[in-house]
Parts: sequence; structure tokens; C-alpha cells
Amino acid sequence: MRSHCRWPWRARDNVGTRKPCLRGTAGRPLPMISSGVFLDPSTWGHLDWVLLVVAAWLLIGVAGVFALHRLALVARVLFPVGGAFGLLLFGVALSAMVISPEVAVLPIGLPGLPFHLRLDSLSAFFLMIIGGVSAGVSAFAAGYFRTGEGTPPGLLALEYHVFLASMALVVLADDAYAFMVMWETMALSSFFLVTANHRIVEIQRAGYLYLLIAHVGAIGILLCFGILQANTGDYTFANMRSQAILPDRASLAFLLALFGFGAKAGIVPLHVWLPEAHPAAPSPVSALMSGVMLKTAIYGLLRVIFDLLGTPIWWWSLVLLAVGLATALFGVVFAAVQIDMKRLLAYSSIENIGLLFTGIGLGVLFATQNMPVMAALALTAVLYHVASHAFFKGLLFIGTGAVLHATLERNLGKLGGLIRYMPWVAWAMLIGVLASAGLPPFGGFVSEWLLLQSFLFSPDLPSSFLNMLIPVVAALIALVAALAGYTMVKFFGVIFLGQPREEKLAQAHDAGPWERIGMGWLVAGCLALGLFPVQFITLIDPVTQLLVGAGLARTVGANSWLLAPVAIERASYGPAIFLLGVAASFALAFLLVRLFYHGRLRRSPPWDCGFPWQNARMQDTAEGFGQPIRQIFEPFFRWERELPSAFDAAPRYRVSVTDPFWHWIYLPVAAVVERLAQLIGLLQQGRIALYLLYSFLTLIAVLLVVTL
Repeated sequence: MRSHCRWPWRARDNVGTRKPCLRGTAGRPLPMISSGVFLDPSTWGHLDWVLLVVAAWLLIGVAGVFALHRLALVARVLFPVGGAFGLLLFGVALSAMVISPEVAVLPIGLPGLPFHLRLDSLSAFFLMIIGGVSAGVSAFAAGYFRTGEGTPPGLLALEYHVFLASMALVVLADDAYAFMVMWETMALSSFFLVTANHRIVEIQRAGYLYLLIAHVGAIGILLCFGILQANTGDYTFANMRSQAILPDRASLAFLLALFGFGAKAGIVPLHVWLPEAHPAAPSPVSALMSGVMLKTAIYGLLRVIFDLLGTPIWWWSLVLLAVGLATALFGVVFAAVQIDMKRLLAYSSIENIGLLFTGIGLGVLFATQNMPVMAALALTAVLYHVASHAFFKGLLFIGTGAVLHATLERNLGKLGGLIRYMPWVAWAMLIGVLASAGLPPFGGFVSEWLLLQSFLFSPDLPSSFLNMLIPVVAALIALVAALAGYTMVKFFGVIFLGQPREEKLAQAHDAGPWERIGMGWLVAGCLALGLFPVQFITLIDPVTQLLVGAGLARTVGANSWLLAPVAIERASYGPAIFLLGVAASFALAFLLVRLFYHGRLRRSPPWDCGFPWQNARMQDTAEGFGQPIRQIFEPFFRWERELPSAFDAAPRYRVSVTDPFWHWIYLPVAAVVERLAQLIGLLQQGRIALYLLYSFLTLIAVLLVVTL
């Protein structure tokens, strides 16, 4: 591993040779600035280019402050430039996947607490996700943001690009201090973005709920780092790696990390902010939060479990599997019954986060059983799904933004038939829907297929309980995948197919040029991840090598066009073969029609379910589509129905489904906190004599404690 002073805190002599780094206390490099280093990019490393992108994003944000109300400048210049730097970050991180780790020390923190940064294969992978998705979302944002968002456009640009920069620095941080500063910066900037339209009470409520849970989770992460430093006073990750922590303290650190990062990721029951924040935020912000920000929590969990804690303990895997399965099932069931576009996608994100936690749990299980190859397979599935979910969920969220701007509707019950008026958005969204449903030849299928392979083709484990558990978990994952496909059929069918349910939908307009560029880039990502799985697995092989000391590059590389993660005789998948088969089927059907029916035209009305006067009100609604799921999983819902009577002149049917965790956990906790606040408020009498008495009694109590 290379460990040297980095730009601009590295020194060179007059002939360009590198001078040795000066070392201060605790082996920390002393910052040194040399003239001319900035002017010679040929001497920069990958980390230097990443810092350049971060600095550029911050400068773009500052430029937004000086163009506070100039919408055209902000939308047509600042956001596209930010997207271009995201594309640069994507390229730099892509090339950094195979290099040795690079480190830097930035003297921008508190005295004696500089920022330690480290670029290794794990951080490079997540930087690639941040850069790739932000490039498409920023291009879309150039055509999305309009007046009336509630926040001046220049201020939105500042908050947006600070959000991007903080996410990049989170995955670069190499000490607890830098990590927590950037983590909180990420939370605060995203809070301001969520509450962009802050004049609406519901949006204010969603923003404060998100901020509350984010800060509670941050406390868990901070306590985790406090355990990992092992009373040394050195909060660098290098020091944490070198500590031999007792199993009970390591387990406590793991549980705190699970709580802290789980709150950010949205695991059950810490998920309640997610369905509230996503509908409140502008669609590009929702795309970044779901596609990218949630993945920073996955990064943090992987970094703590496999890097900082060292060897995991076997029962951690059971906790991760249980939490992941519960989250995935809860998310997909609630997604299936939603009637709000963005709320449906928010619950779908919860489902995908559950799958990621399940994969991490399986990786931990194999790592503790000395099965590094199987652990690498499980973590490869996790990383593949991280990338795939980032692209298709970002695509779906910005697609809903285009629909929202064109129709001013978010309710599925008031949409329909938009493929006639928004064909470009419809076909782009179809790609995202197919990827989200886990259908070939898209990236969502490859990641879920790899995850199932890691369950189904695992060797015998030493415990009979574990051997029984693995097939059960695999069956539940298959159920989740089936329900996810059901949900995506509902999502796309109700919005784009059938007849328009409102007259105003005929006035809907298609996406603009900038929006098409952003959606096209994310569509390309979904297709690339589906068509080139062997190449992508080879690319992320250094990440699994770093985490568990094994990879799949050699296995999958033996069959360049055919993906065989374990052995070709056991299971394989060829996306090229599948795509050629589908193309051949369409070509054969076309040729047969041309051969036997060319020139023979017969006009007749299409089949209309036996009712020739059917209208938009008679077609299936979002509520009706989700009724079977509501009936099957009725014990898990809290729902209210509004049924019409036979004498209603304007019959109305309404079903509302609420999250039971609100009533089981959050409302009781809120009631207790409110009662305690009322009791504490009784101390505020406004009389100085009582305040002096409180002080005197507190002083006596402290003296008694010290004496005893």
C-alpha cells in the first residue's frame, strides 16, 4: 500500500523528484505546500482528481449564491457543468478501481484533527456510483427546475452541489472526525433540499422527521467509532484496523453500526422517514437520495464490518439476514398497495435496501465459515445490486418528475394513457421498470440472479440450522422478486397504459432536451449493467478482494460471453444469447406475418372485455390493482375504507393504508416525550427565587455524589 503525502501537501525539489514526507506526532504527515504543484496535472494521482471534482462542485454551489434568482443561468449552466464534473468523477473512479490505495491529509479540521482521506477500491466503487448517477440527474435537473419551487434557484444549486461533494467526501474519509463532519453535512444539505418547497406544512413535517432520524442514527455511528478506537484517542481508521477488540465490544460496535447506518438506509423499523421525504423532495433530489445517498449507508456498513472490525462473528449474519428479509418483505408489500407515484418508489427503495442487507448477511455468514469464494459471490451480488439500483431507481424518480411537471398529478388514480402524450418518457421509464422488476437483459436481473445463486449453490454448512435456513431465505427472496415485478406492472400500467382518467392529461407534454439527455444516460447504465455482467464483475473484483480476500474474476473470465459465477455446469447466464433469442423471435414473427398476411387487411373493433362502451372510469384503478395484496397481507396493514352507498349521486371509493410502525413505536414515543416536556415545563415558573433554589439543590446533590 502506498502511503505518502498527497497534493497539495507534498513536496518536490527543483528537478521534480519527490521529497520524503515529514512526519509529526503519531506518524501524521506535516502539510507542505510547494509552488507549481497545482500547475502540473501530470503529477496528480487519482485522489487529486477526485478532490478537484469536489472543489469544483463547491465552487459551482458558491456561484449559485451569486446568481440567486437567475433561473436560466442556474439551470442551463451550473447544473450541466455539475453533471460534467460528475462524469469526470465517474471516469476517474473507474480507473482508480485497480490502483493501490492513495491517502491524503487535509489541514482543514480542528487543531490536531486534520481530515484523513483514503482512496481504495471500495471507496472508488462508490465514487463511481456517485459520479455516474449524478451526471444523469444533473442533466435532467437542468430542464426540471422551474420557478415556484419555494427556494431560489441559486440556493438550490448551492444545496445540491454541497450534497454531492459531501457524499464524495464521506466515502473518502479515513478518520472518524472527517467521516462524521461529512456525514452531518450530507444530512443537513439533503434536509434543505427535501424542504425546498418549505411553505407547505406536510413538507416541513417530512423534512424534520428525516433530520431527526438522521441525527439519531449519527449518534449510533459516533458511538461505534468510539468503541473501535479502543481508548487510544486516535480516531483514524488505520488505528482502528490495528486494534484487537474483544468479541463483546466488537459485537456492540456492530449493533451500533447497524443501527446508525440502518437509519440512513431505511431498514425496518427506522424506515418511516423515507416514504415521507421522497414525495416531499424535488424529483432530482429524490433520485439522488434513493439512488446514491442510501448507498453511502451500505458503504459505511461494509467498511465497518469487513475492514475496521476485522473478522466478523457468525451470529451477526443472522441479525443481518433477519433485518434484511423483514425490510424487503415490508417494503415490497407496502409498495404494491400505494397510490402515490413517489411513495410507491420510496417503499420500493426500502425493499431493495432489504435485499442488500440480506446479501451482506450472507457474505458475513460465509466469511465466518471460512468460505471466501462464496462470500465473494454474495458481496459481488450486493455490489452489483448497488450499481443497478442506483441507475434504475434514479431513472424512475426523474421519470416521475417529468410526469409530475407535465400533469401536476402524483396520484395514480388520476393518471393513465400517458404513453400517447409522453412517448419518450414512457419508453425510458419502461427500461427502468423492467430493470426494477428483475427481468433480463437488464442489470436488476443479473444482481438478483447472483444473489439467488449465492443462496442456492452454497456448499454444506457445519450447522444443520444454517443448512435449513438458507433455502428458506432463498424462497422468501424469490417471493420478494415476484411481488416487485407485480408492483412495477401496476406502476407502469396505471400511469402510461389504458385511457386517460382526467381530461387535462391530453395537454401533457413530453420531456425536454436536457431531461432526455439525463434519462438517456441512466437508460444506458441500466442496459450496460445488463449486457456486460462479466466485464462489470471483473471490474469490481478488487473490491471483494479487499473485503474478503477472494473474487470471481478468474471464474467468470474463463467464459468471456457467458456468466457462470460458480461453475458453468451448475448455472450460467448469457445476456447476449437471451437478447439474440428475443430478437430472433420478433424477426420470425415479423417475417411470418409479412409472408402469410401481407396485403390482407381486415378492420374490426378490438376486444373490449365484452363491453363496447367502456370508458376510463371502468378500467382498473391503482386501488383495485393492489386489492389482492391488501387481502393477503391484511394483518400487516392499518387501513381505512370509504365505501359509497346505493343512493350516492356521486359515488366515491377510497382506501388509505398507513404504516403500523407509526402506531406501534413512533406515536407512543412521541406521547412519552411530549409528557416529559410538559413535566419539565413545570419548572419554568418565571420566579428567580425558585431558580436559585433549583441551583442550590443541584449543588448539594453534586457534592453528595462526589463525597460518596
